[in-house]
Amino acid sequence: MSPANTTDAFGAPRVAGETQQYGFGTLAIHAGAEPDAATGAVIPALSLSTTFKQRAVGDFVYEYSRSANPNRTNLETAVAALEHAKHGFAFASGSATTATVLSALAPGSHVISVNDVYGGTHRYLNKVAGSMGITTTFVDLADVGNLRDAVRADTRVVWIETPTNPTLRLVDIAAAAAVAHEAGLYVVVDNTFLSPYFQTPLDLGADVVVESATKYLNGHSDVIMGVAATNDDALAGKLRFLQNSLGAVPSPFDCYQAQRGLKTLHLRMRAHAANAQRVAEFLEASPLVDSVIYPGLASHPQHKLAQRQMRGFGGMVSFRIRGDGTTADRFLQRTRLFTLAESLGGVESLGELPARMTHAGLAPEERHELGISDNLIRLSVGIEDADDLVADVAQALESAVAEI
Repeated sequence: MSPANTTDAFGAPRVAGETQQYGFGTLAIHAGAEPDAATGAVIPALSLSTTFKQRAVGDFVYEYSRSANPNRTNLETAVAALEHAKHGFAFASGSATTATVLSALAPGSHVISVNDVYGGTHRYLNKVAGSMGITTTFVDLADVGNLRDAVRADTRVVWIETPTNPTLRLVDIAAAAAVAHEAGLYVVVDNTFLSPYFQTPLDLGADVVVESATKYLNGHSDVIMGVAATNDDALAGKLRFLQNSLGAVPSPFDCYQAQRGLKTLHLRMRAHAANAQRVAEFLEASPLVDSVIYPGLASHPQHKLAQRQMRGFGGMVSFRIRGDGTTADRFLQRTRLFTLAESLGGVESLGELPARMTHAGLAPEERHELGISDNLIRLSVGIEDADDLVADVAQALESAVAEI
């Protein structure tokens, strides 16, 4: 199937087949989910076998589950369809996805990464990739002119995350891809914060899209997984080889669970975004809050880019509470529905303090440069009733700030 330039009633992309166009929700439910040919089971069975009988030596569909497994194939098919890709890949975690993609680079390669990147990605690029002879320059890619200036003779990849974590800055994917491709570079986009429902980077010029499927794709905080997708046949061949060789693959059960979660992605993302908008608007109006960061607010400095590049603004909201890190800690301890925990993208609402949790590995001066202040709180807004979430934020704010 190839992408069509049409959308469904909610603005999500429709994908054209040979005789019929399918909306996002239809693909989420049906791609990679054909009824079982042998039994007629509507839901494909869970295949826990590690090995498979061959009809003759070398004559098989599946050989060994590290190389391929029916449940992983089904999930990868669905991911590829939703990302508008020819090839989909599933890995044991988002970090394993990052490591595998970067393993496709030769020693001596240089990577340009957005500076406001997920802490785990920063850690890998800064502390692990170097041992493989890969160097990284972290650049503010909000201005694509900075990308052009950072390109070197040995640069091979541009790594983009948009929106970024946790300050929700945006990168113009099409503009960055144009600069990168002019220099002969690959563009990788981490799409975790939006999912393919709200943004499809491959349509905007990216060569590879990666996501932590632990987050919105699975959506229920019970699977650790990462995925990648591409339309580049040669690159897909490398990734398939590395997936098998490195062996960082998810279990069949996790693939089964993730595909089950994927079937409601379109419904969940609408609810996440609607609730996040309500929470962000409440926070922006509160005198107990210094600033709010959400692409759906007109006050976001890149709101127009968000409207152009994204089909929705997502479920992540960051804000700076009036006070300091202690005030922020009190707020997170006193919420009743927003659970104090790392991660994001589940049906339940979560809150965390990046400076002391997800981004604690950065040096204080790095956090300061990126705007990750001690009073910056990141919320993953779930799909509970919006009124309840707003009320929970309100009572926690009042209680936390009252003690300043």
